[in-house]
Amino acid sequence: MLRFLVKRTLSAVLTLFAVSVLTFLMFFALPRDPVTGMCPKNCNPERLERVRQELGLSDPLVDQYAGYMKGIVTGRELSAAQGGYCDAPCLGWSYVNNEAVTDTLARVLPVTLSIVVPAAILWLLLGVGLGLVSALRRGTWVDRAAIGFALTGASLQLYFVGAVLLLVFVHTLGWLPVPGYTSLFDDPVRWAGGLVLAWVSLALLFSASYARLFRAQLLETLGEDFVRTARAKGLPSSAVYGRHALRAAITPVVTVAGLDVGAALGGTVITETTFGIQGLGRTAVDAVRAGDLPTIMATVLVAAVFVVLANMLVDLLYLAIDPRVRWG
Repeated sequence: MLRFLVKRTLSAVLTLFAVSVLTFLMFFALPRDPVTGMCPKNCNPERLERVRQELGLSDPLVDQYAGYMKGIVTGRELSAAQGGYCDAPCLGWSYVNNEAVTDTLARVLPVTLSIVVPAAILWLLLGVGLGLVSALRRGTWVDRAAIGFALTGASLQLYFVGAVLLLVFVHTLGWLPVPGYTSLFDDPVRWAGGLVLAWVSLALLFSASYARLFRAQLLETLGEDFVRTARAKGLPSSAVYGRHALRAAITPVVTVAGLDVGAALGGTVITETTFGIQGLGRTAVDAVRAGDLPTIMATVLVAAVFVVLANMLVDLLYLAIDPRVRWG
């Protein structure tokens, strides 16, 4: 088990290192010069070069990368134009917002977390529940209704579902306030009221695929030899399903859920745009439009961290679900 955890941790570190290198190189691959974006239109070449020197963009590429990584781990000294010393994790200075990128992320990350985490809980409960009921009532009207819901959900798009929910519950019935973000610690009721439509929209769409996946896996598992053996031993249905069938069928769902949650935390662009909420996804899009390269680099790195952490969490859940993984 220890070797398994060490192996996964090393793999995660190497992945993040590779992403950091590629992201840093992307900074220089983009055609837009950040110094030109900072400097007024009448800047002469001498002024541009002086600004470039102040920002350290004239240093060798290796030194710039080393300084960037050092800033993430221990912090680093920036120029006066960049706010002076930047505490770890220092992700650079936003030329567009004129603030440390870390401050920008600290403002928008709670928003994205508030959207994705409750929505993920909803779509897992709804998807697994529908898949379970559908498999246990195979061939009945309940099964057909669940399959119909899954097919409908898989064919819809988030911007359509979100627009319909906004029209009905906000603008027509007036049951909910206009979506927005309020800190959970400031006002839990406003926090939930401003995000509930985003949660429901994501849950309706994601749960459809989970219902289909879990139904298929459970039906396949119920036909396996170890389930028939458990029934032949006279075990009660609760033990057959709970201890054997469900535990084996849930493994693919855990895999997909880890990838979906990690990707969603990396940036729910469509969700945030549909409901007018400024989270990590909209911040990344705004940074691309404005050519705010430090913010682009930071959002890519944060998205990679979420995906890697989600995969590590999946691996740890495998240890609990399938003990055979410990010896893999």
